[in-house]
Amino acid sequence: MLSLERGVSFFTYIVASQRNGTLFTGSTDSIVSRTIKHREKTFKGFTAKYGCARLVWYERHPTRHAAFVRERQIKKWNRVWKLELIEQTNPGWRDLFDDLF
Repeated sequence: MLSLERGVSFFTYIVASQRNGTLFTGSTDSIVSRTIKHREKTFKGFTAKYGCARLVWYERHPTRHAAFVRERQIKKWNRVWKLELIEQTNPGWRDLFDDLF
């Protein structure tokens, strides 16, 4: 099991279609299973339609509410701010999914 998810944790995350591509921001209590669902296009909606499957940024939170508030905050940001957030911690836009294990 993912060491990040031991105990109760919540996450805010961004998935992208490619570098500087379409972005989707969400929150979850299981970053691994949620990322798998995006990759397998289990969610029939925005991320499946636009191919947002690359986990490019995530942040851990102590409560579901904190993760949700951060998600809503980021969703209100303009695109440039979101790109800067990703670039700060993941300048190569690597898929961070494998780093979760």
